[in-house]
Amino acid sequence: MGIIIPLILIAISCVVIWRAGDGFMTASEYIGRNLSEGVRGASINAIASSMPEVFTSLFFLFVLMDADGFAGGIGTTAGSAIFNSMVIPAVSVIAVIGIGLARRIKVSKKVMLRDGISLIITEAIFLVLISGSVLDWYHGLVLMGVYVIYITYMFMSMRSNQKNAESNDVEEEEEEEEEERGEAPSFFISLISFNLEDLFIRNNKVTGKNAWPLLIFSTMSIAAVCYLLVIACEWMGSEVYEVPYLGSYNGLGIPLMFVALVLASAASSFPDTIISIKDAQRGQYDDAISNALGSNIFDVCFALGFPLFIFCLLHGPIQMEPSDIAISSEIRFLLLLLTILAVIIFTSSQYIGKTKAFLLLGIYFVFIAYIIGRSANNPIANSIADFLVSTVRLIIG
Repeated sequence: MGIIIPLILIAISCVVIWRAGDGFMTASEYIGRNLSEGVRGASINAIASSMPEVFTSLFFLFVLMDADGFAGGIGTTAGSAIFNSMVIPAVSVIAVIGIGLARRIKVSKKVMLRDGISLIITEAIFLVLISGSVLDWYHGLVLMGVYVIYITYMFMSMRSNQKNAESNDVEEEEEEEEEERGEAPSFFISLISFNLEDLFIRNNKVTGKNAWPLLIFSTMSIAAVCYLLVIACEWMGSEVYEVPYLGSYNGLGIPLMFVALVLASAASSFPDTIISIKDAQRGQYDDAISNALGSNIFDVCFALGFPLFIFCLLHGPIQMEPSDIAISSEIRFLLLLLTILAVIIFTSSQYIGKTKAFLLLGIYFVFIAYIIGRSANNPIANSIADFLVSTVRLIIG
């Protein structure tokens, strides 16, 4: 019974994030309709679908109010980044192949290198920056600044491409283009199924007047359920936890970061998964992969940087214990290594087929096995962890 209650809460969180993620996708697609393919996936879609990571990291810090809270945020964002790099591209390819659209997908090597190298640089900065025993507001500010530089470069490159492709033709689409949708179900059905799209878009057309309210309400819904997700993860990682009106129960008694790495990260990655699969099914393959990679950059820079910046301004620096520093270094370095491996797989050719998809899934399952081994103090997993931490100390000094 001890872990059943947190698992039920995490399952509820997954469903709400999934349904709200559908609303995110509809609204963000309309808002970002004038962006070029690849840029839209790495910016609008990535930001919208990464809201769960932002709120989860925020609540981890402000609910726990200590270094464990920041460790939970690192676990969520790092685990989500690994999930995004491995699982999302793989299931997107499998979904396309499974419905017979193609036997493999073709992606732009230029886009993959652009986003992949940007992500590797971002994670290297993250590895070096968050390496001391004290974390302060300026660490969060630097991380957010890195994302501002990235997103500025993205839009500048888009404008440059647009100028090169300019013609004297009159634009065919109006700025307030309306997107047709199928007939909406009844308001009651939409409400009980938490179908935000049909609750907000009752006239079957997506416009600026209903896209923005849909995006805002989806954000609020995800924020609320992310608080539930944080509480569930805290309970699961605890030795003993107290449920109001129900009594005390035994948790797993493992570091919160390990719980966040597997469960919170997978739950918060639902919107990314849905958006990338639907992009791939539409043939927007660059967007499908760029959304995953762009989400990782947003997660590392903003989903961690913003909560850290706000928390330290309000409550002062965070003092990290040696054990927290070691686990954090281990996970951040592992994230960097797996990202480099994923980028190599993406850019080894212009195509991603079943072989690469199952290779990516296999790497993710090995990662999960490693995390389970670490939480159970498996000697092999602990030896790998010691090697990772020693390497980080050797590199950083």
